[in-house]
Amino acid sequence: METNKRLKISVLTGAGISADSGLETFRDSGGLWAKYRIEDVCTPEALRKNPALVLEFYNARRRQLKDVSPNSGHKALVDLEKFHDVTIITQNVDDLHERAGSSKIIHLHGELLKCRSIDFPEYVTEIHGDLNLGDLCPKGSQLRPHIVFFGEEVPAMAVAEKIVSECDVLIIAGTSLAVYPAAGLVYSAPSNAKLYLVDPSDVLMSRRGVTHIKKRAAEGLPELLKILSESRY
Repeated sequence: METNKRLKISVLTGAGISADSGLETFRDSGGLWAKYRIEDVCTPEALRKNPALVLEFYNARRRQLKDVSPNSGHKALVDLEKFHDVTIITQNVDDLHERAGSSKIIHLHGELLKCRSIDFPEYVTEIHGDLNLGDLCPKGSQLRPHIVFFGEEVPAMAVAEKIVSECDVLIIAGTSLAVYPAAGLVYSAPSNAKLYLVDPSDVLMSRRGVTHIKKRAAEGLPELLKILSESRY
């Protein structure tokens, strides 16, 4: 690579970076899935069977957002934009990357602060309070969380794959790479791309040449920022 080249960096973030801000994760011991079954709150079938429960589950998540702030991991990714072309591809539905100041963000699994029409999915609007039964779109259809439920397609996947396929560096932070198709983005990166994994756990990856910083995102990403801002490519 050229010396002092402005790199194309793709960053895949998961629940771990939000957990460092105090948001509960789904997969950790004692996390949200220990209190709720996926089938009851995060599937199209659940929405049809018990829409009130699904709406309240995401209302609670939305309320929790008001009590947390971006952490040093989010802020390190913002600072990285001073040196390189950075695109965040996040599995998280919170707005912490936006509030930290990142300029290019793709939400694979939807956004908590948006809702959409059940019957007219092209209608998407912002929501900051609770979403209740009887809240309708202009065409009279019930509104639902703008979340990609288990079993639904991931509309942003093709765009994310293209971005990763053109990157010079791929950073994976705060994710166990257990949720597909998002986890498959690792294999869209070019063979000569540098890969960095920031996570305290042993994450199973079949790609070789991965630099693993075994720290939580809030600690490991500032460390990686220093490496990438000082490196000579």
